[in-house]
Amino acid sequence: MSETPTRRLPKAVFVLGLTSLFTDASSEMIYPLLPAYIATVLGAGPAFLGAIEGAAEATASLLKLVSGIWADRLAHRKPLVVLGYALSAIARPLVAIATSPWHVLAVRITDRVGKGLRTSPRDAVVADVTTPQTRGRAFGFHRAMDHTGAVIGPLVAIALLHVLGPGERSLRIVFACAAVPGVLAMLALVFGLVEPKRAERAEPRPHETAAPLGPQFRKYLAVLLVFTLGNSSDAFLLLRASEEGVPAIQLPLIWVALHVVKSALSTWFGGLSDRLGRKRTIAAGWTVYAACYGLFAVAGGQLAIWGVFGLYGVYFALTEGAEKALCAELVPAESRGRAFGLFHATVGLGALPASIVFGAIWQRWSSAAAFGTGAVLALVAAVLLATLVRGQRAQVN
Repeated sequence: MSETPTRRLPKAVFVLGLTSLFTDASSEMIYPLLPAYIATVLGAGPAFLGAIEGAAEATASLLKLVSGIWADRLAHRKPLVVLGYALSAIARPLVAIATSPWHVLAVRITDRVGKGLRTSPRDAVVADVTTPQTRGRAFGFHRAMDHTGAVIGPLVAIALLHVLGPGERSLRIVFACAAVPGVLAMLALVFGLVEPKRAERAEPRPHETAAPLGPQFRKYLAVLLVFTLGNSSDAFLLLRASEEGVPAIQLPLIWVALHVVKSALSTWFGGLSDRLGRKRTIAAGWTVYAACYGLFAVAGGQLAIWGVFGLYGVYFALTEGAEKALCAELVPAESRGRAFGLFHATVGLGALPASIVFGAIWQRWSSAAAFGTGAVLALVAAVLLATLVRGQRAQVN
């Protein structure tokens, strides 16, 4: 195989990237405004915010495991992907009519059900259509497109808020308008994605014939869980920004800056993991995460918060593509759906206690104590990854 086709990203990666761009634009029209909305309009505190985010992500993660198992058995993965995106597109704008924190919890869980159904099959498709020489870059590109949507969404929200003015009614209108990019995501997915052929796995396989995932993969999940226990919801970062005086109307803008960094660097750092190895890239990213949380613990003033948000984007760019590529390469190809299901389940189930404990520590002691705890766990995970897991290294032509 020549170098050019080996390194070219397949059409399916571009289509799924475009779908994620529109989906995240819809989501991020809402998400940066949600912590302040829950606190000021609906009257809930940090602990309930942690419960909302933790429960939502845990729900998604359980379904990612189930959908990953299905993805290995079904002849066609696209229906699961379409169903997941459709459910989120319908549910997400319903936060506009929420009148209590419990309504937001219900909407967020429904939204995450959709995410749970689509994520593992989608990641398995990306892994199947790529090679080790391009897999990190492909996953990085997909995340870059997702983050580009996260830039567009808050900018649209800012523009709408400037036109509509401050107040509860304006926030509800912005949330309702998030339906538009959701529809565009569905159009791109339904009409653009041609699923790769999987003839050799067209018939469902019984449980006993599933290929074993192996000890290195299990070690990887254990280390990932340690990191995840210190990786609470990013909603707390926005709450920390509010604590340091960043006004509500600037919260979408600081969220945009974070995703600009992610979008600009994710493809490049994903490709870097193709050349330097997954473990090194992931460990470097987790170390950057620890530094960011340490800085969030002590940062004072708006300018410092903006700077730490920028550095935080580097952590995402280093890890998101490399983590998924390593997941795909530690298991047999026919078990990738199940592996991605376990990968996402580990992250999401760890997110529930992580967010709840983080919120409780913040409320009981201080934000500095909560961020400091997360930083320590990230450093421990980086050391464990370097010493316990034998990672794959891509072969370069």
